[in-house]
Amino acid sequence: MTVSSLNRRRFLSAIGAVGGFAVTSLAAPFVARGTGSRPIFTSGVQSGDVDQNSAVVWTRVDRPSRIAIEYSTRESFSSPVRLPAVDVGPQTDFALKALLPDLPADQTIFYRFVATDLQDINAVSAAVSGELRTAPVEKRGVRFGWSGDTAGQGWGIDDEGMRTYSTIAAHRPDFFIHSGDTIYADNPIPDEIALRGGGVWKNRVVTDEKREVARTLDEFRGQWKYNLLDRNVRDFNAVCPVFYQWDDHEVLNNWSPSTELDHDPRYLGLSVSELAARSARAFHEMTPIRHIAAEPGRVFRKLSYGPLLDVFFVDLRSYRGPNTSGLDRTLSDRSRIFGARQLAWLKRELARSDATWKVIACDMPVGLTIWDDYGRKLGSESIANGDDGHPLGRELEFADLLRFIRDAGIGNIVWLTADVHYTAAHYYDPAKAVFKEFLPFWEFVSGPLHSGTYAPQVLDKTFGPEVRFVKAAPGGVEQNLPPSAGLQFFGLVDIDPQSEQMTVRLMDRNDNRLWSVTLDPMVIG
Repeated sequence: MTVSSLNRRRFLSAIGAVGGFAVTSLAAPFVARGTGSRPIFTSGVQSGDVDQNSAVVWTRVDRPSRIAIEYSTRESFSSPVRLPAVDVGPQTDFALKALLPDLPADQTIFYRFVATDLQDINAVSAAVSGELRTAPVEKRGVRFGWSGDTAGQGWGIDDEGMRTYSTIAAHRPDFFIHSGDTIYADNPIPDEIALRGGGVWKNRVVTDEKREVARTLDEFRGQWKYNLLDRNVRDFNAVCPVFYQWDDHEVLNNWSPSTELDHDPRYLGLSVSELAARSARAFHEMTPIRHIAAEPGRVFRKLSYGPLLDVFFVDLRSYRGPNTSGLDRTLSDRSRIFGARQLAWLKRELARSDATWKVIACDMPVGLTIWDDYGRKLGSESIANGDDGHPLGRELEFADLLRFIRDAGIGNIVWLTADVHYTAAHYYDPAKAVFKEFLPFWEFVSGPLHSGTYAPQVLDKTFGPEVRFVKAAPGGVEQNLPPSAGLQFFGLVDIDPQSEQMTVRLMDRNDNRLWSVTLDPMVIG
């Protein structure tokens, strides 16, 4: 079955029906339990999509409640700003997502929630709180992090928990980009995993939803609730805004709108459009992603973080054609990965940007050859098609973007990505490329945050990539090293307000700096 453009529009409309207000259920065991007479916040707080004057905040309770929201520039909450209270119920699985408007720029904002039981107005919760920093108007130093891949390949919450999150939090970034595979809806979490060479990994926390692949809306919601049971994740979310995008495992490994599920007994009677719509609704309910009124449910978007930085989030899942051989010689809907409308948006917004640095947060690396079927190499899952030649298939769309960037004279574009479960720095040089009509650029890869670690993939030579650094698991893709092996990775980016230089560091979960580079801003024209 091929999903038509009409079905794609229905899918996007369905996920937008939630309107940006959230969902969840599962009273988390970390909460100190009392008599049960007061509402309990089950999953901590989150903030995200912060700009100069607004931010999105999120929380969730264990029952129908009226949630009061207030914020202040003082941690004491003296003279707070109070927003209208919001009722939450089972239609959003008791989760709340709200926009904090009219914030002062370049300020630390403290926010908190208090819940009142809708069936007993005398039952009032303890407060739960978090903090964020709004984007600056003037030039100031900016620090942010990025990575991807949380709770994949069966590696769940052990005694240490998802410790990479705590390592990142210690750097106090202004925000963090989660580059996709935010959950693993198709990877059940077992109680134990036998380790190569002896020993056992014990998942100390396993929920009913995580013992099976996600099929229903509640099961997709349960994937998010599982990650939020980890204290490292909750503590991180309380102090660092997270800017989310998605990739494949939010739905199903290597999915596209054309994926057929008839061969997979786990999904009998379901279409990929049904799975994707349920996944996307949970994704928008359970994260502080900004609601786009003109197109509810959209993931691609731009966030401006002051005069030094614009971040462009792209979605390489929702609009792609099927994962074929990738050798189409003409550009069509079948061979696209951005989709015509998203590509037009990206070109337009890049051309409009007057920020010094333009970061494209991409859910997949550009030049790595990733096969839909590793054993038989039946089709390209990525942009690259593995033939090292002139652009074909999805490479045609990417070549068009690179040519546009060159012709428009748009400098200082850096690509950040995850997906492949190791860390690397790639430099794309037209002098070494088959397709030469572009400006040189860097791509930095990081991850996993808390998943299996794999060996490096092969780079396709079409766009002239060169590996400047890589750290990964040894051997073949079957390695799947656990988080306890220490090969969990994240990146840190610092932009200096005086020189406007960007410094990128590739880090591991033990906070070792593995590699770094400082980039000078280019002047074009």
